[in-house]
Amino acid sequence: MKEKISSVLALSALFTLTCFAVFLLHGKDSSLVFPSVPQQVVKSNRSVFGAMMDHVWVKKTPDVSMETAATSEPLGPCPDTPPSLVGPLLVEFETKRSLELVRKQVGSLLQQGGRYRPPNCTARQKVAVIVPFRNRSQHLNHWLYYLHPVLMRQQLDYGVYVINQDGDGAFNRAKLMNIGFNESLKEYDYDCFAFSDVDLVPIDDRNLYRCSDHPRHLSVAVDKFNYILSSKTAFGGVSLLTQQQFLKVNGFSNTFWGWGGEDDDLYNRIIHRGMSITRPDAQIAKYKMIKHGRDLHNEVNPENAVKTQKTAENIDTDGLNSLNFTVKEIMKDVLYTLISVDVRSP
Repeated sequence: MKEKISSVLALSALFTLTCFAVFLLHGKDSSLVFPSVPQQVVKSNRSVFGAMMDHVWVKKTPDVSMETAATSEPLGPCPDTPPSLVGPLLVEFETKRSLELVRKQVGSLLQQGGRYRPPNCTARQKVAVIVPFRNRSQHLNHWLYYLHPVLMRQQLDYGVYVINQDGDGAFNRAKLMNIGFNESLKEYDYDCFAFSDVDLVPIDDRNLYRCSDHPRHLSVAVDKFNYILSSKTAFGGVSLLTQQQFLKVNGFSNTFWGWGGEDDDLYNRIIHRGMSITRPDAQIAKYKMIKHGRDLHNEVNPENAVKTQKTAENIDTDGLNSLNFTVKEIMKDVLYTLISVDVRSP
């Protein structure tokens, strides 16, 4: 008897979910259905609900272009706490996601170049999200799929800039960050800069991508490190600085070729300039890392550890004021602005 009741309840739940999906797909008043589904909802029936949600995600809304918004009556400021946040999210990387699929599912609310502005209020900050990149296409697809809905729900006026290092020379993550800072400011008056690795996805949308009075480290608890902060001085992964803060430290050093050290050097720069860092609570500052091997031409460079001991000597001459590079191509996709650059690898 219990088995029959369980079967009836399971069928009833499946029918209810199916009706819900149909309603979302055809409802005229629906606007945004979140790709990052709350964990507590999905865990109960991940296989059924997850498959259904792959077809729901983003609904069309009346187009609100930036030009139209600019000519209408002034909007009030967005609330300090965005009202559409959902908290813990289910994030998985097993699903194969093509760029075309991501465009269809999250692109309808974006402007060309990966730009978004909340349609009903004025964002509290203008955020440039800078992603250093080379040969990580599948990672980028996952990152775009999850991050855009999170940033939209956080009601940010933001743009995504993927800074691609051209060629196969030694990788220079820090220099790409500096380039992203410079190039993004040529397009818009951003006042906050989020520097993010392409393999880190937040699993709680209450971890706001907004700058504060101090440089801010967001990727506090990463699954690779058992959700424990790796070091009290850690400042890598995902970090935020205002324009003034980044200029004050002269940006990143441009001399960290290969893997390691550039984040430690940036932390040293922040301390040397009399600032301190802040972090959100570890309960919400959780991230999931996409597993991967060491990239070719991004091997650990033992010289980088030595350079971190010389921050005070180099901060005034090595950074934004000594940046040299060549822009090879700028490509605008609805999901991001891709800037391919020659970083003058040694």
